[in-house]
Amino acid sequence: MRRRRMLAAAAAVGGLLTALMLGTPAFADAGADTRDRVDPLILEVMAEVPGGVIIDAQHAVWFRLGMELVAAEQPRAESTASVGSCATGTVCVYTGSSLGGAKLSWSACGVLPIPSSFSAKSIADARSGGYAQARNGTTVLATALAGGWANVGGTSTNVRCVL
Repeated sequence: MRRRRMLAAAAAVGGLLTALMLGTPAFADAGADTRDRVDPLILEVMAEVPGGVIIDAQHAVWFRLGMELVAAEQPRAESTASVGSCATGTVCVYTGSSLGGAKLSWSACGVLPIPSSFSAKSIADARSGGYAQARNGTTVLATALAGGWANVGGTSTNVRCVL
């Protein structure tokens, strides 16, 4: 009888821990102080798009989707094939015009959903060929040719990446 109670208690604690872990974003090597300072945009997108991992207070990655969010752009050296802060081989959308503000990027190509909590105002295509379109449903709002960028007018719901 005592063994049954111990097993039941262990199962209940395990279930509680699992529920707590699934209900909160994953943190990759981030201390308690980082969790308290996570950018609100990261938390909003994490709530909307499950499976992301918070790297630090300004950076989250969805490995299975090939998607990355950088909430506050950090100055960095640009490679010759990048477009602004959009890394070579990726397609990016920004919350500000002219590649400013927070950046959401994908290494995959196709029709890529933009979380509703992310307001895209510009798009960049840092690939060597094709083009990327910011769209609302199937309506094209802006097109960035390979190696280029464009400002977006309207509300984007997805990015269409064409090879």
